[in-house]
Amino acid sequence: MSGIEKILVDASAARKSLNVLGPETIDRILERVSEETVNRMEFILSENARDLALMDKSNPLYDRLMLNEDRLRAISSDILKVAGMESPLGQVLSEYTRPDGLAISRISVPFGVIGIIYEARPNVTFDVFSLCLKSGNVCILKGGSDAINSNLAIVQLIKDVLAEFDVSQDILTLLPPGREETSMLLKAREYVDLIIPRGSRSLIDFVRANSEIPVIETGAGICHTYFDEYGDREKGRKIIHNAKTRRVSVCNALDCLIIHESRLADLPYITELCGDSGVEVFADNRAYEALKGNYPPELLRHATEESFGTEFLSLRMSVKTVRDIEGALEHIEKYGSRHSEAIISEDSGRTSVFFRQVDASSVYSNASTAFTDGGEFGLGAEIGISTQKLHARGPMALRELTTYKWIIRGEGHVRKP
Repeated sequence: MSGIEKILVDASAARKSLNVLGPETIDRILERVSEETVNRMEFILSENARDLALMDKSNPLYDRLMLNEDRLRAISSDILKVAGMESPLGQVLSEYTRPDGLAISRISVPFGVIGIIYEARPNVTFDVFSLCLKSGNVCILKGGSDAINSNLAIVQLIKDVLAEFDVSQDILTLLPPGREETSMLLKAREYVDLIIPRGSRSLIDFVRANSEIPVIETGAGICHTYFDEYGDREKGRKIIHNAKTRRVSVCNALDCLIIHESRLADLPYITELCGDSGVEVFADNRAYEALKGNYPPELLRHATEESFGTEFLSLRMSVKTVRDIEGALEHIEKYGSRHSEAIISEDSGRTSVFFRQVDASSVYSNASTAFTDGGEFGLGAEIGISTQKLHARGPMALRELTTYKWIIRGEGHVRKP
C-alpha cells in the first residue's frame, strides 16, 4: 500500500470517529479553532508571506493567496458563526405512514468523505474544515503548491486543536501538492464519496474529465450586469463599481457590463467610478465611441471576441451594447457560466423577464453580484458556489454537505409475493 493510499484509507476509517461526536463537542472544537486562528495570527501570516514572496503581484491569484489581519479575523468570526448554527444532521426531511402501517421517513446524513481540490486560497482550508466538521464529513484537502506553507500552518493549527479533544486527526488531511496525488484522489472511489473543485475553469474541467467520483462544480464565474433602458443611473453607477472593484480576484466579480443602446449617453457617468479605480475597459464599437474622450484613454480598449466570455479576475471588464433585453439575454446565454447575473432596471416587467429567463445560480435586480457568497446569504460560510443543477446550486454550506437516507419502521411487515 502506497503512502497516499494509506492516507486515503485512514481518512475513510475516520468517519466512524465523527459519528460519535456530539454537537456540543463539535461546536467547542470550532470555537477553539477560531481562538487559535487569532492566537497564531503572526505565524500564519509569516508562512503566508513565504508563499506570497514566490508569486508575481500581477498574478490574479495573488489577492486570493494573500492573508492579512483583517482577513484572518473575518475567518475567525465565520468559524464562530458556523459553530453557532443548527446542526444539519438528523433533520427529518419528510415522514409519512403507508396504508399498511409501514412508517417511512427521510433524514439528513453526511456524505462521508469529501475531497476538495483548490488553488491558491488558504481561506478555503479554514472554511472547508469548519463546514465539514459541523456537517459530520471527513475532508481531504488538495491545495495548490502556491499556498503550501499557508495551508500547512493552518492544518497544523486545526490538528493541534483536534488533539486537545482526543479526536482523530485523520478527519482532516492535507495531501502533498503533486499531480500524482491529485490523480489518486480522483480515482479513490473506495474511500471518497464526493469531489468539489474550487478554482479556475481549467481546474474544474480537468477534475470533471478525470474524476471517477461524483463532482460538484464550483468556482468559475463569468458575471454580467445588464443596464436596462429603464435603469437608474445613480444605482447603476454604484452597483457596477462595487461589482467590479470590491475584490477583483473573486468569482462573483463583474466581467461584462451590458448596456441598452438608448442609454449609451449615460455610459460615461455610470463607468466614471470604474475609471477612477483604474479599470481597463474593452468596449464594443458603439460603447467605445460613447466612452471616447470621457474615460481615461490609457484604460480604454476596443473589444475583441476574446473580451467576452472571459473571467478577468483583475481590474478589467468588457462592455457590450444591445438593442433590447432579448439581446442581453442572448449574450448572457452565449458567454455566461451560470454563476451570477444582474439587471439594473426600474421596470418590474423587464425584471420579471430577466429573472425567469436567465439560467444562473444567482440572479439579481438592482444589486451587486458581489453578494453571491455563503456568508452574505446567511449561511455562515461556504464551501463554494455551485454552477450546476444537480444536488446543489449557488452558495454551498452546511445543508448542501449532507445527503439523506430512508428510515423504514415496521411491525413484522413482509411484502406480498
